[in-house]
Amino acid sequence: MKTMFVRGGLAASFILIAFGIGSIVVGLDGRGEVRDTLAQEKIVGTPDSEIPGEEVDTGDEARKFADVIRKHTLEATGGKTYSEMPRFLDANGNPTEDESKAAKDPETGEPVENGERQIWITSTALSTALNTSYFAEQVASFSIIMGIALLLTGIGFLVLNLGTLTRRG
Repeated sequence: MKTMFVRGGLAASFILIAFGIGSIVVGLDGRGEVRDTLAQEKIVGTPDSEIPGEEVDTGDEARKFADVIRKHTLEATGGKTYSEMPRFLDANGNPTEDESKAAKDPETGEPVENGERQIWITSTALSTALNTSYFAEQVASFSIIMGIALLLTGIGFLVLNLGTLTRRG
């Protein structure tokens, strides 16, 4: 019975070590993929950002640039978010929520949409992608940290098991 516990302890040690190594490799690969993908986009921090003139190639820089996109979008829309902007434009080009007061497109006869809302759609798409890069890099870092913890735990169990075997021998 004791031999079974020793073998089980050794197996658990090797499994923890293997999972630790695997987690570290996956985390490093994921972090590298995020950084390579960001670098391909050749985004450079604007002068009014926290990273002026710097290439956006890490998750943290991507998050900072997403904040700049939001700031610029608020400036472009007079401080209004997408949900605060009326959907249509009237005949004078003023925003209106009332479809009956909206100007009609001469070709389609449909109400004329408020084009400034498109700025928010584009802004949201870009900032979501950048924030996803930040999140992905954080998950990759967590995977690396957990891999190190699993690796150290596995090595610790292995040392304990080998110490038990040595005392018996």
